[in-house]
Order: sequence, then C-alpha cells, then structure tokens
Amino acid sequence: MSASVTARTSSVDIGQILDDGPWTSLQKVVVVLAALSIVADGFDGQLIGYAIPSLIREWGVTRGDFAPVVASGLIGMGLGSAFAGLFADRFGRRLAVIGSIILFSVATCCIGFAANLWQIALIRFIAGLGIGGALPTSTTVTAEFTPLRSRTLAITATIVCVPFGGMLAGLFAGYVLPAFGWRGLFWIGGSLPLILAAILLFKLPESPRFLAHHHARWPELTRLLGRMSRPVPADASFFDSREVDVAENAGFRALFQQGRKIDTLALWIACFATLLAVYSAFSWLPTMLTNEGLSPAVAGSGLTAYNLGGVVGAMLCAYAITRFGSRWPLAIFSAGGALSAFLLMTLKPTESTDLLIFGVGVHGLFVTTVQCIIYSLCANVYPTNVRATGTAATLAVGRLGAILSAFAGAAMITAGGAFSYFALLGVAMVVALIALWTVRNQIVPVNKAQQKRPYDAQLSTST
Repeated sequence: MSASVTARTSSVDIGQILDDGPWTSLQKVVVVLAALSIVADGFDGQLIGYAIPSLIREWGVTRGDFAPVVASGLIGMGLGSAFAGLFADRFGRRLAVIGSIILFSVATCCIGFAANLWQIALIRFIAGLGIGGALPTSTTVTAEFTPLRSRTLAITATIVCVPFGGMLAGLFAGYVLPAFGWRGLFWIGGSLPLILAAILLFKLPESPRFLAHHHARWPELTRLLGRMSRPVPADASFFDSREVDVAENAGFRALFQQGRKIDTLALWIACFATLLAVYSAFSWLPTMLTNEGLSPAVAGSGLTAYNLGGVVGAMLCAYAITRFGSRWPLAIFSAGGALSAFLLMTLKPTESTDLLIFGVGVHGLFVTTVQCIIYSLCANVYPTNVRATGTAATLAVGRLGAILSAFAGAAMITAGGAFSYFALLGVAMVVALIALWTVRNQIVPVNKAQQKRPYDAQLSTST
C-alpha cells in the first residue's frame, strides 16, 4: 500500500497539469514577455525600410542597389530560424530567445556605422539571424506556458505582434529620422531591444516542458511549478502523457519519424506558399498600386488595410479553432485568400479604387491569418523535444517563399500588372489550402480535448 502511494506521489504528468490547469499570472506574464520579443523582432526587422529613402538621397544610389541588402536579411532570417530551433531544443528556449534579441539588437546598432551598401548587407544578414531566430523560439515559449484551451489564441496574439512592431517602427522613424538621421535611427532603434533582453534575463523562466525532459533540472521545474500554482512533491519525477516519446537530442530527423513525415512536408509547403503571398504584399503591393496609376498615399493605405485585416482575421480564426478545431477554419481562410485574390483580378484599380483597397484588406485578413495559425499547428504537431526545431524548420522553408517573392512579385507586375500579381497570390493560397488539408494532426476543439482526465484528478494523485 505504501509503495503504491509513494509511486503516485513522486510521479507527475507534466503534460496534463500544464494543458488542463489554470492560466496563472506568471504564465500570462511569460506570454506578454514572448509577445514583446516579437514586437522587438518586427520593430528592428522593418527599420531598414524606413531608412532606405534617406540612404538613397545621401549616397546617390538607386532602389535596385538595395536588392542585395533586402535579400541578405531574408536569407539570414531563414538560416536563423533553422539554427535557433535546433539550439532551443538542445539548450533551452530561454537562452535562444534572449540570444536572438541580443544578436539582432547589436547588429542593428552596427548598421549605423556602415560606410557602404555591402557593409549594410553583411550586417543585415547577421541581424537576420537573430530576427529569424526570435519568432519560432518565442512562439514555442508561448505554446509551452499556455493551457491547451487558450493555446491557439495566445500563439496567434503573439504572432500578430510582428506587424504591430512594424507599425511602431514607422512611428519611431517619423520622429527620429528628421532629428538624428538614418544612423541615429539604427543606433537608437537597435539599443531599445537590449533593454528588453535585460528584462528577459531576469524575468523569463525556462519552459516547464523543456525542464521536464532534463532530469538534472527537475528541482528547478519543481520550484517553477510552485510559482505557477501547481505544487508538486520535492522528490517528484515527471512524464508527459500528452506527447509521443522522442529520443533525446533526436534533432532534425525526428520531424520525419513516428508518422510526422506527411505533416512536416505539408507544413513546409503551406508556409512556403503563404509567405510567398505575404511578402509579395509587403514588398510589392504599394509598388503595384502605384504602377497602376494610384497615388503613393493611396498605395500605402492598401498595405495598411492588408495588415489591419490580418490582425482582425487572426484573432477571429483563433477563436473559431478553439470551438471547431483547425481543419475547417484553416481551409475556409485559405480558400478565402485564394478567392479574394482571384476576384481582385477583375477590378481596375483606377476605376474601383475604394473597392480595391477594401478587397486588399479582406485578402490580408485571410492570408495573414493562415500564416499566424500555421505556428499554432506546428506547436500541435511536434512534441517538446523537437517543437522548436519543427517550428523553426517550417519557418525556414517559408522564408524561401519570402525570398522568391522578391523576384516573382516584380516579374508578375512587369508581365501583367495587377492581373498577374493577384493571380500569383491566388495560386499561392490554393497551394496552401491543399497542403494544410493534408495535415493529419490537426488541433482539436477545446471541449473535445478536455474530455480526458481532468486536472483536479491529476492533482489528487500527485499530492
């Protein structure tokens, strides 16, 4: 009798008490810190765009001369996403997040000392490593600190901080550029995230799910669970009933093992297609609208409508997924992205300007939402040992779509103007729709996930 009681007392199902337990103040603070990391990511990531006009005037270069600068940053983001995931799964999410922020902050400051475009391109590549690494590791932190019932909503709210950071960068540049020039923009803008890195160094705990997979750190996990209103015995051992076991340090190979091969490939294709569409908008939408005869101010409002639509749509879709699961909401939003693009092909920008801008906002609502939810799907597909690696690999492949957009968007506008441009966006979302439909390990509705043994019952067996 005493032996069985001892066994029950020392064995704790970390997956169940995290998934089904309360969402405490400490956990919410961690999610906010992760979101701030993404804000900093979007902020520093988009500063270069606001500095380019000043650099063109001061150095007497053309927009085309900045192609290597833009491309080098995107390549750095892709590599940073891949390596940061491997690092996070090996050494911890906390170090990966903080290290990524420090890297892109210092590199951004260094751009202010650059003497030519090639120096900026090199430094921008280094900054891209950090910018690319922050996104998958921060979303992994959010996923592993949030109960299952709120996970999709929390991850989505974290991801939409990227365009929010970009909006802050625009406001910041409006004040700093006239006063301090483009060098001051990078010096000051790069320094601000270092303050956040210092805060994270003292306030951001390691992921409890990561700690559970490292026996030597179980005492640290025990103390952390106490702070999260989940007290466990000092001699507790931990297991995770919610995940398929993955060998320690399995790394990249695990993404294709234990039935994950199809899901991994489908997520890669979906992220590639979605980021092709998203970055075609970020890079070329204002140019395309200007090319069609609209004023720069109206062309800029198109991108604003695109971003705002995405924020609204992402939160609506996240709520729908908690009620209905991910398969049908993702299918509907992917189809909406394709259909809206094909309908936009029928409009003449100078004759239906208001309707066109509205349609671009609707298109952004669908496409940006799909991009955001893909990260939640990654958190659902991959277990703890390879979650950061899986998310980062998906984003790294997606960055290839972003790089392709730099060439494909320009080619479509040159070939057929708005008609060909929107055709590219529509086809990309059809590909995303097919890929996401083939993902087998979809997010289930919260009410179905909660039909498992309740959290209170787990607590009663561990105390």
